[in-house]
Amino acid sequence: MTETDEHGEPGVFCERDPETHVARLTIHNPERRNAFRAEFGPELEAHLDELAQDDDTKVVILRGSGGTFTTGVDLSQAYDWYAKEGEKRRPSQRRRLSVDRRSQRLFHELVGFPKVTICQVETYALGLGFELALMADMTVVGRGAQMGMPATKFLGPILGNLHVFFYRMGPVLTKDLLLTGRMLEGGEAEERNLFTRFVDDEDVADATEELAAQVAKMPADGVHMAKEAYRLVESSMGLGLEEVSSYLFHAYGTNLRFEEDEFNFVRTRSQVGTSKAFEMRDRHYDLDAPET
Repeated sequence: MTETDEHGEPGVFCERDPETHVARLTIHNPERRNAFRAEFGPELEAHLDELAQDDDTKVVILRGSGGTFTTGVDLSQAYDWYAKEGEKRRPSQRRRLSVDRRSQRLFHELVGFPKVTICQVETYALGLGFELALMADMTVVGRGAQMGMPATKFLGPILGNLHVFFYRMGPVLTKDLLLTGRMLEGGEAEERNLFTRFVDDEDVADATEELAAQVAKMPADGVHMAKEAYRLVESSMGLGLEEVSSYLFHAYGTNLRFEEDEFNFVRTRSQVGTSKAFEMRDRHYDLDAPET
């Protein structure tokens, strides 16, 4: 865990400004478009835990370095998070549940986080990044940004925090995105009024900072009390089972048997590598592509 604004090695970095009462959490993995590595989760959780107790912080900005939010979980590690040292067998269901319960805790804590969270969505918010954008209190989105859950095309259409998806987007759009794996562009999200602010791509960072500065003018006690009240109301409106359902659905939903005419990303990746596996996935789902 590193607290600095000088980003070197990949990681999640924290910058606090007690005078403006704004903190910034930056996902930094530029060589992979800020893909979220397994070790980033504990780093992000640790930063959030500290900021939750910091009386000088009222607003937390979630962002990525270099003009990209995040392309989601680093899929070169797909399923590796279930691996148990020294064991080559298929991971047990209890192992999956244990790992997913721990990893999904991040989302649950973010939903109930006592400070105002603002997500800065530039270029991509895929997978985990899309979930963060939906869970934040406020989100600023570039009109050209690409968002969604593309991993459903090889891990199955039950990924993500379904309670949050249905609550924030409604069943029609949620099923559309999860059952097709298609991308949601910032312009379409603006038409559906899904997020707080929509601006031109080059203005996202400035608009986020302006919004954070405005919110930070609120009294600290008022912000904290409001967040607890919002949490109670949202729990009664549909998010009450969010924590348990998120890890149960993920553990069960990623434990798939693939038939001969279905695309198995993990097996294909082990045979031909990650880049080639992505190409083969795209051909599999492209209805206009010639059969090979």
